[in-house]
Amino acid sequence: MTSRVEHTDVGAYALGLLEEDDRAAFSAHLRTCAACVAELRELSGVADALTGVGRLGDGGVTPGGRRRAEVIDLPRHRKVTDRRTRRGTFMIGAAAAVTLVAGGIAAGTAFSTEGTSAPAGHSAPGPAEDAYRGGVPLAGTGASGVAGGLVIETKGWGTHAVLELKGVKGPLECELIAVSTAGERRVVTGWAVPEKGYGVPGSPDPLYIHGGVAWEPAGITRFEVRTTDGDTLLTVAV
Repeated sequence: MTSRVEHTDVGAYALGLLEEDDRAAFSAHLRTCAACVAELRELSGVADALTGVGRLGDGGVTPGGRRRAEVIDLPRHRKVTDRRTRRGTFMIGAAAAVTLVAGGIAAGTAFSTEGTSAPAGHSAPGPAEDAYRGGVPLAGTGASGVAGGLVIETKGWGTHAVLELKGVKGPLECELIAVSTAGERRVVTGWAVPEKGYGVPGSPDPLYIHGGVAWEPAGITRFEVRTTDGDTLLTVAV
């Protein structure tokens, strides 16, 4: 967020990850945007749902006066290599995860063992859907019956990626993975697909979800949507 205010930066604002100029611009934006104010207030309860690591940064106070929340990576990494992400990448993923929870985008099963999941659709578009519809989607190539696309945006910290996914039924656990031009892989975000699915008969609304990676778009060759069982559902070339 350099020349314009992004509604989707509310998570990064809450965690104190925005640069000085961007933080000032977003603070001014909050005085006129009731939706962002409401989302920011909801973040006060996110720390109760996300546990497992220490505080980000120096454990100081966010611009809103709250202490930084303790957060975890949403994806359940099953390989040691997936855990070897740099500290900066982790902070980006944490901010994205907080935004997803606050906006009601991520599936609830990511935080609950009782099988509760977010609805396939919602009455008003969330930040991820707004960002996707306001961008220029890159079409993906999907497995049988699966379709979707991706909107990417250059940020000061790397690349913001917004995914639309449809034609999938659960239960599944999925990850959006960025693949660099050197072949390195990074998990951008993760989620659970409920049994009724997304973009299928009986549950026609697509899934919209977003996250971030520390690489610039020029350093990324493609994005993949993969299940935790290793199946590739969608590939989007950059």
